[in-house]
Amino acid sequence: MIELLTTAEMTEADRLTIAAGTAGYTLMKNGGRAVADAVAARHPAGARVVVVAGPGNNGGDGFVAGRILRECGYRVRLLFVGDAARLKGDAALAMRDWEGVVEPATPAALQSADAIIDALFGAGLDRPVAGPARAMIETMNAAAARSRIYAVDLPSGINGTSGAVMGAAVEAAHTITFFRRKCGHVLLPGRRHCGELQVADIGIAERTLEQIRPRTFVNAPALWEAQLPVPRVDGHKYARGHAVVVSGGLASTGAARLAARGALRAGAGLVTIASPRDALLVNAATNLAVMVRPVDGGDELTEFLSDPRRNAVVLGPGGGVGGGMRELVLAALAGERAVVLDADALTSFADEPRVLADAILRRSGATLVTPHEGEFARVFSALAGRASSKLERARAVASVAGTIVLLKGPDTVVAAPDGRAAVAVNAPSWLASAGSGDVLAGIAAGCLAQGMPGFEAAAAAVWLHGEAGKGAGPGLIAEDLPEALPEVYRGLFGKFGRPR
Repeated sequence: MIELLTTAEMTEADRLTIAAGTAGYTLMKNGGRAVADAVAARHPAGARVVVVAGPGNNGGDGFVAGRILRECGYRVRLLFVGDAARLKGDAALAMRDWEGVVEPATPAALQSADAIIDALFGAGLDRPVAGPARAMIETMNAAAARSRIYAVDLPSGINGTSGAVMGAAVEAAHTITFFRRKCGHVLLPGRRHCGELQVADIGIAERTLEQIRPRTFVNAPALWEAQLPVPRVDGHKYARGHAVVVSGGLASTGAARLAARGALRAGAGLVTIASPRDALLVNAATNLAVMVRPVDGGDELTEFLSDPRRNAVVLGPGGGVGGGMRELVLAALAGERAVVLDADALTSFADEPRVLADAILRRSGATLVTPHEGEFARVFSALAGRASSKLERARAVASVAGTIVLLKGPDTVVAAPDGRAAVAVNAPSWLASAGSGDVLAGIAAGCLAQGMPGFEAAAAAVWLHGEAGKGAGPGLIAEDLPEALPEVYRGLFGKFGRPR
């Protein structure tokens, strides 16, 4: 279940299911029962449950959940924000079947609750919350210290497509969504508001996905493991690619060395640091399995990369910002090897992003850019246009520049020019450490050197990076990440029983 749905895609899934013969109220009753089951699994009969319902189908789910819990011996109060008499369709049917008192929503009603069901707004919220609804959200959050909050579909106030907080949002302990996760469940800040996330089956057939054809996914091995290069019993290092990392000068070689180590541990058969001559001794003295060769300037890099066996190159980590770096980047992009552009390689084009985009568009080889949010704002904001969410900004630049975009963060997004995108959910908080991004660039190059397609290589690198961070544990430093990769790979390759 790696597919992520936008609000529009989930609406279409509901529509297709209803058109195929399942009543909308049946879906609502199934959703409400899933919410009731989640509450009942954590609270004994007799517990005090308050349902805060709103004017749409999300409120209808709340009515159903409240009715089922009451029938099971729970003490249920149902609060409504707005005019319940204006309910229509399936939500009106759910209110009719409630057959109990519907109280106006007041903050005081939450004071004695053991559990609160947030059925105020669903994933389709597209305007800032205000007035009584906002007051109830704030009151629910204040009550969270003594009452467990269960959000129906998505915490009220979170946009289901972007994950944005629409003025104010419920901070749930548990969220019950339906059929598939929504983008807003995994993108920040929405993810922080969801608490424990449960996906419930409400009767939407799996084949519905074939008609919706979602283009956004949770970044998990199921997305890319078919392209994962598993070592063959008859394999050799020359069959696993040769990654090149371009080093900065004498005082800034560490970042390139981290990237090179990442590429080697990721599985590249050979890795070479292309080093300026003034840094050659430092790079040579601090590397064993990684080779070091003297390379200065764009012309020498062009010559060095003319060997087609050197099929992936990383530029940017500790490389310096300015004309010299721009020359190196354009030299690398002139060939057809895979190119990873990180850090200084991107910032060097902050004043001329169109030059970088045009150079990428002219080539057929895979290009991967790996900005964090600050670098993205400096270099790509004009190319992103009016896109606002992290997901759509990455997609916009991928489309305009013809590149794979790896927009880093706790919810790293990988976007391809064809519209596919993946969102990471496995990065531990302690992964935010100096040099961590340099290792990620190297891992990506290692995957590309072994022949993985651009999107799959980038997504795999992000996942491997996150798992290495979890394996290294709190207190990690960037040097720990490559050394944690063998255990991660051991788990992945174990699926295949033995090397192919």
